[in-house]
Amino acid sequence: MAYYKNICFVEAPQAIVTPFPRYISDCIGVCYLAAAVEEIVESMAMPENYYNEGIFDSFERLLKQRSFDLVAISSMTGAFNNAVRLAQIARKHGITVVMGGFHPTAMPEEALDRGGADLVVIGEGEMTFRELVLQGPSRNIKGLVWKENGEYIHTGMRELITDIDSIRLPLRSIRPERFGEKSEDYTIDTIYTSRGCPWACSFCANDRMHKQWRGRSAENVVEEIALIHDPKKRKLLKIWDANFLTNIRRAEEICDLMIERGLTNFRIMTETRAKDVIRAERILPKLHQAGLRKVGLGIESPNPETLVKMNKQNRLDDVARAIGLLGKLRIGVDGYFIVGHHSETEADTITYPEFARSLGLKNVLFFAMTPYPGTQIFEEYRSQGNITSYDWDLYNNFCPVVKTESMSNERLMTMMVYCYVAFFNYRTLLKQESERGMVWIFLRDLFQFIFVALVNRRLNEQEIASTIYNAFACYANTAPRIDYPSKNTLKRPVSLFLEESEGRRIEFRITQEADRRILTIQSGSSTAQDGGHVVNIRAAVEAASSVSEEVFMRFLYRKELIRNNPSVKTRQWLALASDPDIRRSAIAFYRLYRTCSRKE
Repeated sequence: MAYYKNICFVEAPQAIVTPFPRYISDCIGVCYLAAAVEEIVESMAMPENYYNEGIFDSFERLLKQRSFDLVAISSMTGAFNNAVRLAQIARKHGITVVMGGFHPTAMPEEALDRGGADLVVIGEGEMTFRELVLQGPSRNIKGLVWKENGEYIHTGMRELITDIDSIRLPLRSIRPERFGEKSEDYTIDTIYTSRGCPWACSFCANDRMHKQWRGRSAENVVEEIALIHDPKKRKLLKIWDANFLTNIRRAEEICDLMIERGLTNFRIMTETRAKDVIRAERILPKLHQAGLRKVGLGIESPNPETLVKMNKQNRLDDVARAIGLLGKLRIGVDGYFIVGHHSETEADTITYPEFARSLGLKNVLFFAMTPYPGTQIFEEYRSQGNITSYDWDLYNNFCPVVKTESMSNERLMTMMVYCYVAFFNYRTLLKQESERGMVWIFLRDLFQFIFVALVNRRLNEQEIASTIYNAFACYANTAPRIDYPSKNTLKRPVSLFLEESEGRRIEFRITQEADRRILTIQSGSSTAQDGGHVVNIRAAVEAASSVSEEVFMRFLYRKELIRNNPSVKTRQWLALASDPDIRRSAIAFYRLYRTCSRKE
């Protein structure tokens, strides 16, 4: 008979939701824990709204409605403050709390002292957690930490699970509904086909958690894929391994089995190294046939010296070749870059967008250097006094929490936004045939930059507005000139102004030269000779801030469903139109558009 009989599982939500639907939590970590103890406990549950601010109320309600003797909380660094809040609620109800995950593994003492945990599971948790549930706290269980008479009790690291086929498949049935979808039928879902990584990049905590690479067998992986496959509903499946293509033969076997069994109604995205894409050239058509449509490549920096300092064993010519190979099969590539290595200057950072464009990339993510606990970078930046904040809410890759040799934390934020501004494709703006259409597209595109910047809760609305304006001003100083072929001739030049305050404007001027539209961007302009449309950046930030993170993610989630399943397009758009929260957000955007579409 188990020591703990009734368990509540909680994955603490990230404090700040990044504006990309792929990053919504699928709670696979706690689903693995639930599967590990399913047959030895009497009851298990998860609170509703586990992916947004509603979790705290739903968690409180659940603890009042049902009796639990153990709450298991999993936490990443950016979710740790929320994990603390959840632990406090559980302890108020007299329930034992055990924490695990990346952050408690890296900082178990903090989880005990500040986090409200009674126990911490460090490293891979399935076996440790199962023994804890069966026996209760014991010095004989490896992988546990707790506090006793003011002293920390470490029972030692548990050996890695070498046969990861022996790990039970994650119990997705325990997940509550998400955006109206059943727990095993999410539009977006995650699978891990391996653990660990053969590399040890200095900014990654995977080496602390999972150590060396271990792959599941193809049969075991496809058994799990079959459980979530739906022939009538195409899903986004994230193969979220640290490096999916480490073993090419195994990846091919997975593809063969998926194709053989008809389990290909997915849009699959994964992450890997450029070198491994080249190694996998022969099987890329099979990967595409199985559903692979997006690959994330960690490029990190255009500077070889920086790559060496990051211990990133990446050759830039391999990156270009990998992108070319994937492009031939129409497999999209997201290029990942890290802005803010200590030795890089502002001049170094300015080269990032142009380098990304030279590789032929159409989509990029520019992350801020984030020293996660448990990484080499964390120790390096902390020892040198270059970490500017230990507010874990900000640890999400989009909020700079470091300073560099030549850039302050604030300037680093501006340069991260600059990279998005400078990389962006402005050709949709140039395609528009009417001035009102240009204003609409300009605002739509501007909102993308604002939502990225709004992730930084350290900044207020005025600071966000200044950050975005300064990023555009930095871009204007590079004298950009963007052109696009157009058979329809503009009747007259069009000017759009981004205004921060009176006298501070950036002009986006669209002119016609023969059969091409030309966009030039310059700062310091007051008014165009023939007038122009003015977008006040502070008003735009205020409008974007009125959209809650949960509402924005709800919209993006539904958009992902529509993208993968065009047949449901009409029904889903009607559902979005009838959502009162989304309607209010659309009205705020339209009011701003109406204001900006009037000529000065």
